[in-house]
Amino acid sequence: MGRTNITRPTEFILLGLSSRPEDQKPLFAMFLPIYLITVIGNLLIILTIRSDTRLQTPMYFFLSVLSFVDVCYVTVIIPKMLANFLSKTKTISYGECLTQMYFFIAFGNTDSYLLAAMAIDRYVAICNPLHYITIMNHRHCVFLLVLSVCIPHLHSLLHILLTNQLILCGSNVIHHFFCDDQPPVIKLSCSSHFVKEITVMTEGLAIIMTPFSCIIISYLRIFITILKIPSAAGKRKAFSTCGSHLTVPLSNYTVKDRIATIIYTILIPMLNAFIYSLRNKDMKQGLMKLLRRVKGQ
Repeated sequence: MGRTNITRPTEFILLGLSSRPEDQKPLFAMFLPIYLITVIGNLLIILTIRSDTRLQTPMYFFLSVLSFVDVCYVTVIIPKMLANFLSKTKTISYGECLTQMYFFIAFGNTDSYLLAAMAIDRYVAICNPLHYITIMNHRHCVFLLVLSVCIPHLHSLLHILLTNQLILCGSNVIHHFFCDDQPPVIKLSCSSHFVKEITVMTEGLAIIMTPFSCIIISYLRIFITILKIPSAAGKRKAFSTCGSHLTVPLSNYTVKDRIATIIYTILIPMLNAFIYSLRNKDMKQGLMKLLRRVKGQ
């Protein structure tokens, strides 16, 4: 009888980063350039890799996919946030909220799995260079890519189905700038979310820890191998090869409180483009070649 008066909300109100009207336009002016830089920077990486035959290697194949995922990742969140900065209502429909939640979880975890695939690539290149071509062949790269995409999307689908089963009542205000099910949307539930919490603590933890463990183990093995290299020049070359790749995983696995959410959802995808282009000699040369080709036309 108690459930007959409970109806699912048709829309939510996203409070965003600030509820003060005078803050909205400055926030819009700050985050719009960040979004444009992120999109343009990552698209330049993709174009550079596709246009330079020297960059047609497994390492840059995964990097181009990572750049594409980063563009999708920020596009899931920032355009709606920018629109809300200029809107008085700041609403998002129930369907849009679940869709945003799905792609946020999927693309975020795809990022982690791609970083793990890149760590495996660097491990094979440095620790087993004689067999690099046979191990990191096209079939194995495609296999790693399929895993990196399918596992996060299945994981995201499970969480969306569980979230959709929750009975939401009372306030429809989400104290966040996007629809994140842990914990902003969960707080709106008046039904038991025990099953979802157990899923997060088991399946969710396994999904997160798998790429993290892979990255840690791969780079530990790399560092052990580098320390065994007798020449200082050889050590410098090995460190420079994987230095930029290690910077990004470390920046992705931060403590995810509310402030850190802004960093890993908005700033990290932008920084990825600079880390891989400015700290990578081959990427810089490829980018300069692309710019000269564009100017020549």
